[in-house]
Amino acid sequence: MIDRDGVTIRYEAHGRGPALLLTHCFGSTMRLWERQVAQFADCHRIVIWDLRGHGGSGDPVDPSLYSQALTVGDMAALLDACGIERAILGGLGLGGLMSLAFHRDHRERVEGLVLCDSGPGYRNYEARTAWNYRVKARAHQLETKGFAALGRGREVIIAAHRSPVALANAARGMAVQNDSLVHDSLPTIEVPTLVIVGAGDRDYFSAATFMTAMIPGARRVVIPDAGAISNLDQPAAFNRVLGDFLGELRVAAAPARRAARPQTPPPDRRRVAYR
Repeated sequence: MIDRDGVTIRYEAHGRGPALLLTHCFGSTMRLWERQVAQFADCHRIVIWDLRGHGGSGDPVDPSLYSQALTVGDMAALLDACGIERAILGGLGLGGLMSLAFHRDHRERVEGLVLCDSGPGYRNYEARTAWNYRVKARAHQLETKGFAALGRGREVIIAAHRSPVALANAARGMAVQNDSLVHDSLPTIEVPTLVIVGAGDRDYFSAATFMTAMIPGARRVVIPDAGAISNLDQPAAFNRVLGDFLGELRVAAAPARRAARPQTPPPDRRRVAYR
């Protein structure tokens, strides 16, 4: 746990190697990433965590304690707690949006981006208003119907939360779009970016295409027979795609790591005694 001004944030850190911070979607928890941890912890330091109001993290009753800015601050605090200066950021759904928001505010700490079944928000006012209406309606359902409002998706079944009211606050504070700053930041992204989307993801398929077009050098991969939670729908295919991308980043970073190593001075041959 880390403490963020009285709000606890639960996390786990696994493995060794280049750092990878993974952020789950709304209504799920860090358990969303278990198969990725099992696959890649032998070559990466993987940090997974529960968003505010989710899982084992704090569930404050004050709605003002949920926001995109506070979430970005939580991510920076997690990296600090783990002694990580720079990391690859991966996120699904809301986690992808938060990874983009983190890059916007802390681009010097980002080595790469993996955006899974997610979108960058909206610039168009009408589209943003329609999105916000759906988010607020779901928040209201959580308050009136409890956890049943989450449905029975795979990402929900594996999750355990403390309070449906906290999830409602998280929806209004994190998922509601108040501006287009993240959307407008896409052309400024200079780190390697992988966009993953399920072939059957009706919510984010067009957003994935848009992000790939707007982020310089971004690559999009469509996972067949997968929906909006592609890493659970087709974990083997997802891990192959993610593994290829992470491998490319490791190869690209190898010369810099070698250059950063302290050089052993050559031996002083004048001091060698011969017999």
